[in-house]
Amino acid sequence: MSLISRVFDPFSLEAWDTFRDLQLSRSAGDEASQFAAARIDWKETAEAHVFKADVPGLKKEEVKVEVEEGNVLQISGERNREKEEKNDTWHRVERSSGKFRRCFRLPENAKLDQIRASMENGVLTVTVPKEEVKKPEVKAIDISG
Repeated sequence: MSLISRVFDPFSLEAWDTFRDLQLSRSAGDEASQFAAARIDWKETAEAHVFKADVPGLKKEEVKVEVEEGNVLQISGERNREKEEKNDTWHRVERSSGKFRRCFRLPENAKLDQIRASMENGVLTVTVPKEEVKKPEVKAIDISG
C-alpha cells in the first residue's frame, strides 16, 4: 500500500494517525494495539466495492458487519483471551485479544440492500455492489448558417 493511499482516503471515517505503525510495534502484552487495528483492504471493481479483512482465529459468529445511517459500513469483532486455569503454567502469551471496529463511508452508488459477506480461512470478504452509473446521453446539435 502506498503512503498516498494511506494518507488520503476520502471515504474513511478514521483520522490519519502518523504513529499508527509505531503503536503496532509495542510489546505483545499490549492487546489493544495488537488486535484493535484489524487490517482491511478496500478495492473497487467495475461492479462492486470489495473489503477484505484479516480476522484469523475468529468464527463468523464473532464478527459483525453492519450498515449504519449515512452509508457507513462497520466491521467489528472480538477475540477473547483464553480462560486461565489454576493448574496452568503459561510460558508465553503472544496471540492478541480484544475488540476491533472499523468504519468506512460508502459512496452514494452503493447498493446497501445487496451487501454480501463471507468468511474463509480467516479472511472476511464484504462485497458491496454498485449501481450502474448511467452515462449522460450526448445529442449532437446541427449548427445552421
